[in-house]
Amino acid sequence: MEAAAILQPVFVVGLLTVVMTIWMMATRVPTMAKLKIDAQEGQDTRKLRELLPHSINRIANNYNHLFEQPTLFYAVAISIAVLGQVDSFYVACAWTYAVLRIVHSLVQALIDNVTIRFSFFVLSWIALGTMLVRVSFANF
Repeated sequence: MEAAAILQPVFVVGLLTVVMTIWMMATRVPTMAKLKIDAQEGQDTRKLRELLPHSINRIANNYNHLFEQPTLFYAVAISIAVLGQVDSFYVACAWTYAVLRIVHSLVQALIDNVTIRFSFFVLSWIALGTMLVRVSFANF
């Protein structure tokens, strides 16, 4: 199987980060202007969180989350591609991971129900963990 097959879901998760960046800026900047929050007040993001409504913060929170667990996904998927070990199982896990992260982002950004969001978080960890354990066993 071609390496591109496992890299496509990597690009999808990367594009999700771009979408969340645009969404965050498109909601945060106008809200800051409306509330007359000077940009310098955002120097300490903890203070900025206190000034902005939760509906705006939850989008930024998701943006930040996309630089946590997904970074391991990128490393694992790219490693599988570089090692030439791409197969249909890894590709299925990678696409499952990408879809679960999209749903997780939508849940967090739109309704922020922690129970639902946590379920998708755990399921995405299962997909990612499966990939990592399998590739580790194959290479040790």
